Amino acid sequence: MKKIVVLLFLLQSNFMFSQNLEEAIYTATETFNSNPNTTAYILLEKQKTLFKNQLKTKDDQLAFVFLLCNKGYYLRHSAANKAIITYEEAWSRFSKHKLSALSNYDIIENCLKPLGNLYIKTSDYTNAESTIKQYIYLAKQSKNATQEIAGIINLSILYQNLSKHLSVIQLIEKTLKIKTPKPVQKQKLLSIKKASLIAIGKIKTATITKDIIGSTSYNSEFNSYLLLLKEGDYKNALLHFNNYKKLLQKDYSLRFAAKLLVQEAQLYYLLEQPDRTIKNLFDATKILLPNYNSNELPKKEDLYAENTFIDIFDLLAELQLNAKKKLHCYDLSFYVSSLLLKNLTSQESKLGNLTNNRNRSEKSIETCFNTFKKTQDSTLIMKALLYAERHKSSVLRDMSFKKTLFQKFPKDTLLQKEKLLIQQQEQITNQLINQQLYSTQNIATNNELYKTLSTVSMQLKQIKQKVVAKYPNALNFNFTIETLQQKLTTDNAVLVEYFYGRHALYQFVISKDNLSFYKIDLSEENRNNIKTFIRQFDNASVINNNVNRFTQNAFNTFKTLNFGITSSSKNILIIPDGLLNFIPFEALLTTETTTASYSKMPFVVTKHHLVYNSSIQMYLKQNKPIKSSSVLGVFPVFENSNQPLPYSVNEAKAIKKEMNVRLLMKDQATKSNFIKNASEFDILHLSTHATSGTLTEPARIEFYDTTMFLNELYSLTINNELVVLSACETGVGRLQKGEGALSIARGFQYAGAKRILFSLWQINDLSTSKIMQSFYKNYSTNNSGVIANQNSKINYLKNDAISNIKKSPYYWSAFVFYGDFSSIPQYRFLNIYTYIFIVIILILLVYKTIRSSKKD
Repeated sequence: MKKIVVLLFLLQSNFMFSQNLEEAIYTATETFNSNPNTTAYILLEKQKTLFKNQLKTKDDQLAFVFLLCNKGYYLRHSAANKAIITYEEAWSRFSKHKLSALSNYDIIENCLKPLGNLYIKTSDYTNAESTIKQYIYLAKQSKNATQEIAGIINLSILYQNLSKHLSVIQLIEKTLKIKTPKPVQKQKLLSIKKASLIAIGKIKTATITKDIIGSTSYNSEFNSYLLLLKEGDYKNALLHFNNYKKLLQKDYSLRFAAKLLVQEAQLYYLLEQPDRTIKNLFDATKILLPNYNSNELPKKEDLYAENTFIDIFDLLAELQLNAKKKLHCYDLSFYVSSLLLKNLTSQESKLGNLTNNRNRSEKSIETCFNTFKKTQDSTLIMKALLYAERHKSSVLRDMSFKKTLFQKFPKDTLLQKEKLLIQQQEQITNQLINQQLYSTQNIATNNELYKTLSTVSMQLKQIKQKVVAKYPNALNFNFTIETLQQKLTTDNAVLVEYFYGRHALYQFVISKDNLSFYKIDLSEENRNNIKTFIRQFDNASVINNNVNRFTQNAFNTFKTLNFGITSSSKNILIIPDGLLNFIPFEALLTTETTTASYSKMPFVVTKHHLVYNSSIQMYLKQNKPIKSSSVLGVFPVFENSNQPLPYSVNEAKAIKKEMNVRLLMKDQATKSNFIKNASEFDILHLSTHATSGTLTEPARIEFYDTTMFLNELYSLTINNELVVLSACETGVGRLQKGEGALSIARGFQYAGAKRILFSLWQINDLSTSKIMQSFYKNYSTNNSGVIANQNSKINYLKNDAISNIKKSPYYWSAFVFYGDFSSIPQYRFLNIYTYIFIVIILILLVYKTIRSSKKD
């Protein structure tokens, strides 16, 4: 067979040289289309390679785009990633050579629509949105209302996948007001809207939303299934799901058939029919893996990037009674998820995929904990810890390690190009956000931005493969308990890591010679303790208005978080999670107290050096101690505005007194001056305004002349040893499961800051100034951000010039230090003993000399 293929290839190759190249490409494609199979595909691939090197005219390019689109169509179900790459190349060529002016070839139908759908299927949501919006724009330009509505339908489906149900409803309602879709499209839009209404719990609204062509449509049956599923009526949900299947057209793909089997299996699981559930799941697996014919789990190496596999293995895990088999199923899901993540280039897409991994991590940790309680097998603690770490701040971690690689090989042209493209990607995203926020949207401009964003993404995918091949171990995040305990021994520290789940809070406590594992039930009482403590810092009056309530809550939260287990350790590393990202552990109380005097309260800060970090892997990353301490201070002050910061002038003077500093004061504190000078200093200090953002707006930080949004901050490259954010809410932002708060502080970490001091709430200008003055006074003597942060707070509490009311932890505990203990001068303790020894020797020498002189 192979010889025949080669012979055919050679014959056809000789023939194509004798005819017009354009005609040869069309002929080869049509020949393939007449009988698409594996043999024909291999031949087409060889022909494509030959054609590609011969392309000269625009007609040649158009013919080649035609070939690529047909190749993508063939691969779309069996090899999604190859299909995506093929469609991307087709669209890139079509755009680059401006082929729309040459022909009326339907690039939307033949390329962009299937490409957008493939992006959705592979969870590449950023590229999906960009592509769909591009072909909506093209459809508008060509006045093709049907394709425009089709794009809006697909955009609505994308937003549903992202759980942006309000956006779905608003988009569809807006569309139906200004457009008149065809009946089938209108029914589809209403069906999608109804599904979103069901998802957000507006059951009554969804019930009275009518479909156009009656209750017997498959869309109506599907929504009835969703509604009954939401209400817990699984028996009738199955009935409507089966009706939905009967009404479907039978020419759907094998992938869709597998998905239907999995959806049905989920219903059987809820109806407590495990045998039917398992049968469906293995039948679905056999469809996705044609060569697989077993009732055992497939091998990892046989799997590929397909979301349906994840649904299969997650549900199989729920059915397992054996812990080892359950964890194996979850591990297979994690593996497929990692294959999907490999193809994502944008931060937004990566963040969008964290939720499911997060839920799976919780179930895996729960399985480990329950088994550990029964068997006392200590290896399960490490296994659970690895599950907790697997996707903890993973997007930030990946970028941090990537930037380390950039710094290690600064002259590598491949890495230089990747770095430039990553920066460009964030800059374009920032431009799009600015357009949306300031209502200056220009449809044509937006389309060009989306087109450029797609191009950058395609280039990043290609470069990423080359970088991984060249530096295969650069992004290896594995660690051992021995490595971790060795670092904790060096730092003389104990690590406390939390995993904030839906039903329980898991705690790992690791010292130089011990590893402990605890489960804290998230009962209503425990949830209330945590949430109430966070709300204590909503404004300055909450704590002072009821000091007794605060002290009780601060101690109860201390107990809830099982933080007393660290009482014997001076140095504590905290890796918070979920809502715990917003807790100032320094302000917890270690014992009950009845005093109303804040300076006499047993705050954690009075007993421990606290350092926070995003993950163990980030903590283990080697950061050198700060040797010099040059500071760039940015002080806009905002005189003659409605939000002046007059006390920041005193803050600037205090820093100048203690440190080697360059100050950008008032009108010098511009964004461009900051960007230009930031990388030249060891320490950055920004005393300004900042906000945490909203669900729709990113966090931002203010300069004298303008605002810097989070995505612009992401695009920067800095390498500062320490960034001090003397501004409000710099550690607060939209809470992303697994990643933490998408805050200004995280933005600086993403840009490359090694250590960071930031605030958790809006704070008083005067108290901030005092804290910062004390921080730098301490820092100048010990060169340690950890000690300086602790001492500044203790000094504030001991300052007799400050009234008791102003000593509320609201005023002093907002600032938390993220980083490591590397700058704690452990050697000083050795020096003390050295000095004592020297003094003793000197005394003995003096004594001996005196005695000798007396004898003389």
